Amino acid sequence: MARIQRLADDLVLIDTDYQRSPESIAVYLLLGDRPALIETGPASTVETVLQGVRAAGLDPRDLQAAAVTHIHLDHAGGAGTLAQRFPHLQVYVHPIGAPHLADPSRLLTSARRLYGDALETLFGQILPVPADRVHVVKDGDVLPLGSRRMKALETPGHASHHHAYLDEASGDLFTGDAAGVAMPGSRYVGPPTPPPDLDFAAWRRSIARMRAVHPTRLLLTHFGPHTWVEDLLTQLQGWLDARERFAAEIAGNGWGEHEVSARLVEMVAAEMEQVRGSAPPIGFEAVMPLRNNVVGLIHYASRLSRQAPSQR
Repeated sequence: MARIQRLADDLVLIDTDYQRSPESIAVYLLLGDRPALIETGPASTVETVLQGVRAAGLDPRDLQAAAVTHIHLDHAGGAGTLAQRFPHLQVYVHPIGAPHLADPSRLLTSARRLYGDALETLFGQILPVPADRVHVVKDGDVLPLGSRRMKALETPGHASHHHAYLDEASGDLFTGDAAGVAMPGSRYVGPPTPPPDLDFAAWRRSIARMRAVHPTRLLLTHFGPHTWVEDLLTQLQGWLDARERFAAEIAGNGWGEHEVSARLVEMVAAEMEQVRGSAPPIGFEAVMPLRNNVVGLIHYASRLSRQAPSQR
Protein backbone atom coordinates (compact mmCIF):
# COMPACT_ATOMS: atom_id res chain seq x y z
CA MET A 1 0.00 0.00 0.00
CA ALA A 2 1.35 3.39 -0.95
CA ARG A 3 2.13 5.79 1.88
CA ILE A 4 0.22 9.06 1.66
CA GLN A 5 0.08 12.15 3.85
CA ARG A 6 -2.80 14.62 3.80
CA LEU A 7 -1.31 18.11 3.89
CA ALA A 8 -4.62 19.95 3.38
CA ASP A 9 -8.20 19.03 2.52
CA ASP A 10 -7.29 19.20 -1.16
CA LEU A 11 -3.60 18.25 -1.05
CA VAL A 12 -2.05 14.79 -0.61
CA LEU A 13 1.61 13.82 -0.62
CA ILE A 14 2.27 10.44 -2.24
CA ASP A 15 5.53 8.73 -1.27
CA THR A 16 6.84 6.97 -4.38
CA ASP A 17 9.05 4.66 -2.28
CA TYR A 18 11.73 5.12 -4.94
CA GLN A 19 14.20 2.22 -4.91
CA ARG A 20 12.47 1.06 -1.72
CA SER A 21 13.74 4.21 -0.08
CA PRO A 22 10.81 5.94 1.65
CA GLU A 23 10.75 9.73 1.89
CA SER A 24 12.95 10.14 -1.18
CA ILE A 25 10.65 11.35 -3.98
CA ALA A 26 7.29 13.00 -3.39
CA VAL A 27 4.45 13.40 -5.86
CA TYR A 28 1.75 15.88 -4.89
CA LEU A 29 -1.92 15.21 -5.66
CA LEU A 30 -4.23 18.21 -5.87
CA LEU A 31 -7.91 17.33 -5.46
CA GLY A 32 -10.85 19.36 -6.67
CA ASP A 33 -12.49 20.34 -9.93
CA ARG A 34 -9.42 19.42 -11.98
CA PRO A 35 -7.51 16.65 -10.19
CA ALA A 36 -3.81 16.99 -10.93
CA LEU A 37 -0.33 15.92 -9.98
CA ILE A 38 2.68 18.12 -9.35
CA GLU A 39 5.60 15.92 -10.41
CA THR A 40 5.07 12.39 -11.68
CA GLY A 41 8.10 10.67 -10.19
CA PRO A 42 10.09 8.27 -12.38
CA ALA A 43 8.43 5.70 -14.62
CA SER A 44 9.63 2.98 -12.24
CA THR A 45 7.26 4.26 -9.52
CA VAL A 46 4.10 4.95 -11.55
CA GLU A 47 2.20 2.01 -10.04
CA THR A 48 3.00 3.24 -6.52
CA VAL A 49 1.81 6.74 -7.44
CA LEU A 50 -1.47 5.34 -8.78
CA GLN A 51 -1.91 3.33 -5.58
CA GLY A 52 -1.48 6.61 -3.70
CA VAL A 53 -4.09 8.32 -5.87
CA ARG A 54 -6.55 5.54 -5.06
CA ALA A 55 -5.66 5.68 -1.35
CA ALA A 56 -6.52 9.39 -1.44
CA GLY A 57 -10.00 8.45 -2.67
CA LEU A 58 -9.60 9.36 -6.34
CA ASP A 59 -9.95 7.07 -9.34
CA PRO A 60 -6.73 7.62 -11.37
CA ARG A 61 -8.88 7.82 -14.50
CA ASP A 62 -10.16 11.12 -13.13
CA LEU A 63 -6.72 12.73 -13.20
CA GLN A 64 -6.78 15.65 -15.62
CA ALA A 65 -3.28 17.14 -15.50
CA ALA A 66 0.31 16.73 -14.41
CA ALA A 67 2.68 19.67 -13.99
CA VAL A 68 6.39 18.94 -13.62
CA THR A 69 8.91 21.35 -12.16
CA HIS A 70 11.59 20.17 -14.60
CA ILE A 71 12.35 17.18 -16.80
CA HIS A 72 14.94 15.29 -14.76
CA LEU A 73 13.83 11.68 -14.66
CA ASP A 74 13.13 11.55 -10.94
CA HIS A 75 10.62 14.37 -11.39
CA ALA A 76 9.10 13.80 -14.84
CA GLY A 77 10.14 10.32 -15.96
CA GLY A 78 6.65 8.92 -15.40
CA ALA A 79 4.89 11.57 -17.49
CA GLY A 80 4.89 9.51 -20.70
CA THR A 81 3.61 6.38 -18.99
CA LEU A 82 0.77 8.30 -17.35
CA ALA A 83 -0.11 10.16 -20.56
CA GLN A 84 -0.24 6.97 -22.58
CA ARG A 85 -2.34 5.20 -19.93
CA PHE A 86 -4.78 8.11 -19.55
CA PRO A 87 -5.43 9.65 -23.00
CA HIS A 88 -7.08 12.77 -21.58
CA LEU A 89 -4.16 13.68 -19.25
CA GLN A 90 -2.51 17.02 -20.09
CA VAL A 91 1.14 17.60 -19.17
CA TYR A 92 2.59 21.03 -18.31
CA VAL A 93 6.29 21.83 -18.52
CA HIS A 94 8.88 24.58 -19.03
CA PRO A 95 9.47 25.63 -22.67
CA ILE A 96 13.01 24.21 -22.70
CA GLY A 97 11.79 20.88 -21.37
CA ALA A 98 8.74 20.48 -23.61
CA PRO A 99 10.51 19.00 -26.68
CA HIS A 100 12.23 16.42 -24.47
CA LEU A 101 8.95 15.10 -23.07
CA ALA A 102 7.58 14.63 -26.58
CA ASP A 103 10.82 13.01 -27.74
CA PRO A 104 12.97 11.87 -24.79
CA SER A 105 15.80 10.40 -26.89
CA ARG A 106 18.32 13.19 -26.22
CA LEU A 107 17.33 13.33 -22.56
CA LEU A 108 17.97 9.60 -22.24
CA THR A 109 21.33 9.85 -23.99
CA SER A 110 22.39 12.50 -21.50
CA ALA A 111 21.06 10.55 -18.52
CA ARG A 112 22.82 7.38 -19.65
CA ARG A 113 26.18 9.17 -19.36
CA LEU A 114 25.52 9.46 -15.64
CA TYR A 115 23.69 6.22 -14.89
CA GLY A 116 24.99 3.79 -17.51
CA ASP A 117 23.33 0.39 -17.47
CA ALA A 118 21.47 1.25 -14.25
CA LEU A 119 19.26 3.81 -16.03
CA GLU A 120 16.24 1.55 -16.64
CA THR A 121 16.55 -0.13 -13.24
CA LEU A 122 16.42 3.24 -11.51
CA PHE A 123 13.91 5.10 -13.61
CA GLY A 124 12.01 2.53 -15.67
CA GLN A 125 11.12 2.76 -19.35
CA ILE A 126 10.78 6.41 -20.33
CA LEU A 127 7.95 6.86 -22.83
CA PRO A 128 7.16 9.97 -24.87
CA VAL A 129 4.22 12.20 -24.04
CA PRO A 130 2.06 12.70 -27.15
CA ALA A 131 3.09 16.09 -28.49
CA ASP A 132 -0.47 17.44 -28.60
CA ARG A 133 -0.74 16.95 -24.84
CA VAL A 134 2.53 18.66 -23.93
CA HIS A 135 1.72 22.23 -22.87
CA VAL A 136 4.40 24.89 -22.56
CA VAL A 137 4.25 26.89 -19.33
CA LYS A 138 5.94 30.27 -19.20
CA ASP A 139 7.00 32.36 -16.24
CA GLY A 140 3.94 33.86 -14.57
CA ASP A 141 1.41 31.55 -16.22
CA VAL A 142 -1.39 30.43 -13.89
CA LEU A 143 -2.60 26.83 -14.12
CA PRO A 144 -5.87 25.48 -12.72
CA LEU A 145 -4.72 22.39 -10.82
CA GLY A 146 -7.09 20.66 -8.43
CA SER A 147 -9.08 23.41 -6.79
CA ARG A 148 -6.14 25.80 -6.86
CA ARG A 149 -4.62 28.34 -9.21
CA MET A 150 -0.90 27.62 -9.42
CA LYS A 151 1.48 30.31 -10.65
CA ALA A 152 4.64 29.18 -12.44
CA LEU A 153 7.83 30.87 -11.24
CA GLU A 154 10.97 30.63 -13.37
CA THR A 155 13.59 29.24 -10.98
CA PRO A 156 16.72 28.13 -12.87
CA GLY A 157 20.04 27.20 -11.29
CA HIS A 158 19.71 23.50 -10.60
CA ALA A 159 18.40 23.19 -14.16
CA SER A 160 17.74 25.76 -16.86
CA HIS A 161 14.25 24.31 -17.43
CA HIS A 162 12.92 24.72 -13.89
CA HIS A 163 9.67 26.13 -12.51
CA ALA A 164 8.40 26.33 -8.97
CA TYR A 165 4.61 26.48 -8.56
CA LEU A 166 3.03 28.96 -6.14
CA ASP A 167 -0.47 28.85 -4.71
CA GLU A 168 -0.83 32.48 -3.69
CA ALA A 169 -4.00 31.79 -1.68
CA SER A 170 -2.35 29.35 0.74
CA GLY A 171 1.30 30.36 0.42
CA ASP A 172 2.28 26.82 -0.61
CA LEU A 173 5.30 26.82 -2.92
CA PHE A 174 6.13 23.57 -4.74
CA THR A 175 9.86 23.93 -5.26
CA GLY A 176 11.07 20.91 -7.23
CA ASP A 177 14.84 21.07 -6.65
CA ALA A 178 15.13 24.86 -6.46
CA ALA A 179 15.00 24.74 -2.63
CA GLY A 180 17.39 21.80 -2.43
CA VAL A 181 17.00 18.46 -0.68
CA ALA A 182 15.78 18.35 2.93
CA MET A 183 14.55 15.16 4.52
CA PRO A 184 11.74 15.11 7.11
CA GLY A 185 13.08 15.54 10.61
CA SER A 186 16.33 17.04 9.34
CA ARG A 187 17.42 20.66 9.47
CA TYR A 188 20.07 20.19 6.80
CA VAL A 189 19.34 21.16 3.21
CA GLY A 190 21.63 19.77 0.53
CA PRO A 191 22.21 21.44 -2.84
CA PRO A 192 21.85 18.97 -5.74
CA THR A 193 24.43 19.97 -8.36
CA PRO A 194 24.13 17.61 -11.34
CA PRO A 195 25.26 18.39 -14.88
CA PRO A 196 24.82 19.77 -17.43
CA ASP A 197 23.47 23.27 -16.74
CA LEU A 198 24.27 24.01 -13.09
CA ASP A 199 24.33 27.81 -12.73
CA PHE A 200 25.12 29.33 -9.34
CA ALA A 201 24.31 32.93 -10.30
CA ALA A 202 20.91 31.89 -11.64
CA TRP A 203 20.25 29.81 -8.53
CA ARG A 204 20.96 32.80 -6.29
CA ARG A 205 18.39 34.80 -8.23
CA SER A 206 15.91 31.94 -7.88
CA ILE A 207 16.37 31.83 -4.11
CA ALA A 208 15.78 35.59 -3.98
CA ARG A 209 12.63 35.15 -6.04
CA MET A 210 11.30 32.40 -3.79
CA ARG A 211 11.90 34.63 -0.78
CA ALA A 212 10.15 37.54 -2.48
CA VAL A 213 6.83 35.69 -2.79
CA HIS A 214 6.80 35.07 0.99
CA PRO A 215 5.78 31.40 1.00
CA THR A 216 4.36 29.99 4.19
CA ARG A 217 5.40 26.46 3.32
CA LEU A 218 7.93 24.90 0.94
CA LEU A 219 6.85 21.59 -0.58
CA LEU A 220 10.00 19.82 -1.73
CA THR A 221 10.06 16.91 -4.12
CA HIS A 222 12.90 15.59 -1.94
CA PHE A 223 11.08 15.61 0.47
CA GLY A 224 7.83 16.90 1.82
CA PRO A 225 6.57 20.09 3.51
CA HIS A 226 8.89 22.43 5.40
CA THR A 227 7.80 25.56 7.27
CA TRP A 228 11.28 26.77 8.27
CA VAL A 229 11.29 28.75 5.05
CA GLU A 230 13.77 31.54 5.74
CA ASP A 231 16.26 29.31 7.56
CA LEU A 232 16.09 26.70 4.80
CA LEU A 233 16.70 29.19 2.00
CA THR A 234 19.46 30.97 3.92
CA GLN A 235 21.24 27.70 4.63
CA LEU A 236 20.90 26.57 1.01
CA GLN A 237 22.40 29.85 -0.18
CA GLY A 238 25.39 29.33 2.10
CA TRP A 239 26.07 25.82 0.87
CA LEU A 240 25.68 26.93 -2.77
CA ASP A 241 28.25 29.67 -2.18
CA ALA A 242 30.58 27.03 -0.76
CA ARG A 243 30.02 24.79 -3.80
CA GLU A 244 30.82 27.68 -6.12
CA ARG A 245 34.11 28.33 -4.31
CA PHE A 246 34.85 24.62 -4.45
CA ALA A 247 34.22 24.58 -8.20
CA ALA A 248 36.75 27.40 -8.59
CA GLU A 249 39.28 25.28 -6.65
CA ILE A 250 38.56 22.33 -8.93
CA ALA A 251 39.19 24.52 -11.96
CA GLY A 252 42.38 25.93 -10.47
CA ASN A 253 43.84 22.60 -9.40
CA GLY A 254 42.60 20.33 -12.19
CA TRP A 255 41.23 17.79 -9.71
CA GLY A 256 39.64 14.65 -11.12
CA GLU A 257 36.59 12.74 -10.01
CA HIS A 258 38.31 10.76 -7.25
CA GLU A 259 39.79 13.84 -5.60
CA VAL A 260 36.58 15.86 -5.92
CA SER A 261 34.51 12.99 -4.47
CA ALA A 262 36.72 12.68 -1.40
CA ARG A 263 36.68 16.42 -0.77
CA LEU A 264 32.92 16.71 -1.29
CA VAL A 265 32.23 13.90 1.19
CA GLU A 266 34.30 15.79 3.76
CA MET A 267 32.52 19.04 2.94
CA VAL A 268 29.03 17.57 3.38
CA ALA A 269 30.01 15.86 6.63
CA ALA A 270 31.37 19.14 8.00
CA GLU A 271 28.20 20.98 6.95
CA MET A 272 25.96 18.43 8.60
CA GLU A 273 27.95 18.68 11.83
CA GLN A 274 27.07 22.38 11.89
CA VAL A 275 23.33 21.70 11.63
CA ARG A 276 21.60 20.45 14.75
CA GLY A 277 19.12 17.65 14.11
CA SER A 278 20.49 16.77 10.69
CA ALA A 279 19.83 13.39 9.12
CA PRO A 280 22.75 11.06 8.39
CA PRO A 281 24.35 11.59 4.94
CA ILE A 282 23.15 8.18 3.73
CA GLY A 283 19.60 9.55 3.70
CA PHE A 284 20.49 11.78 0.78
CA GLU A 285 22.25 9.30 -1.49
CA ALA A 286 19.12 7.91 -3.16
CA VAL A 287 18.05 11.30 -4.50
CA MET A 288 21.26 13.31 -4.39
CA PRO A 289 23.89 10.78 -5.52
CA LEU A 290 27.45 11.78 -4.74
CA ARG A 291 28.68 11.04 -8.25
CA ASN A 292 25.99 13.22 -9.86
CA ASN A 293 27.02 16.15 -7.69
CA VAL A 294 30.70 15.53 -8.37
CA VAL A 295 30.25 15.34 -12.13
CA GLY A 296 28.12 18.49 -12.08
CA LEU A 297 30.76 20.43 -10.16
CA ILE A 298 33.54 19.22 -12.47
CA HIS A 299 31.44 20.18 -15.50
CA TYR A 300 30.88 23.65 -14.04
CA ALA A 301 34.59 23.94 -13.23
CA SER A 302 35.47 23.07 -16.81
CA ARG A 303 33.31 25.98 -17.97
CA LEU A 304 35.21 28.26 -15.59
CA SER A 305 38.50 27.03 -16.99
CA ARG A 306 37.44 27.90 -20.52
CA GLN A 307 36.45 31.45 -19.60
CA ALA A 308 38.83 34.32 -20.13
CA PRO A 309 40.12 35.75 -16.82
CA SER A 310 38.09 38.93 -17.38
CA GLN A 311 34.87 36.85 -17.50
CA ARG A 312 35.37 35.10 -14.18
